[in-house]
Amino acid sequence: MLWLAPAKINLFLRVLRKRADGYHDIVSLMQKITLCDELIFSPRLKGIVLNCPESDLPTSEDNLVFRATQSIFAYANYSSGVEIKLTKKIPLAAGLGGGSSDAATTLIALNKICSLNLKKNELMKLGAKIGADVPFFVFGNNALASGIGDQLESLQTLPKLNFILIKPDFELSTKMVYENLNLRLTRRKNNYSIPRFLKMGDIIRELHNDLESVSLEMHPELADLKKMLLRHGALGALMSGSGPTVFGIFKDGKEAKKILEVIKKEVSGHCTVFFAKSL
Repeated sequence: MLWLAPAKINLFLRVLRKRADGYHDIVSLMQKITLCDELIFSPRLKGIVLNCPESDLPTSEDNLVFRATQSIFAYANYSSGVEIKLTKKIPLAAGLGGGSSDAATTLIALNKICSLNLKKNELMKLGAKIGADVPFFVFGNNALASGIGDQLESLQTLPKLNFILIKPDFELSTKMVYENLNLRLTRRKNNYSIPRFLKMGDIIRELHNDLESVSLEMHPELADLKKMLLRHGALGALMSGSGPTVFGIFKDGKEAKKILEVIKKEVSGHCTVFFAKSL
């Protein structure tokens, strides 16, 4: 049975303060998009077998899919096994949440396939132990995330959006980006007022990512990719998460697909380019 694990982008991300426990309080608008990994689940009598064809991803406890499977089987006291085939379409270490989405989709899929009858909040709690973004991917298509990313509020009124995403051929460590942000992070009080997102213009106006300044220092070429998107008609452009993927928002999907082909030629050889819609 085929299941899709969608990527996410952060339409805005503000880091409010570093906490005493070392984590950071954030506010972020997270949105799932139509760029997806593919997972196929096949029941077996015993054990967990994970295959990741055309990828050098680990296939044991170092893989979030494997850990999610172990976690839900242990929690539900499930004694049979499963074989999982994971086909990666979402770039690795790209700020798009691919690994977290794979883990969340595994929890959701196995809950249904194996008739475990766990509630959504149980799956979210299991997911939180696997990774910070996993509960969001269980939660829904979009969310306003606060706290350390564990407090989620659905935003049903978001307009549908078209995106072009550009992923450079290098990776950025989330840990490293946050560590460099800490050097100049002011201890702001958690009194950020949440904007309203009723129209596309509201989202364009609020596009912001506190982590972007750190990533741009490490890789100034990211600014050139944002400028490229704007030059080709994007209404706004931003880096997602800790990067390095940048995205542009376009009004018209058909026009964006034409622009996609132009940008592919411009960045050929050192970037991967995707078209996606919001879910």
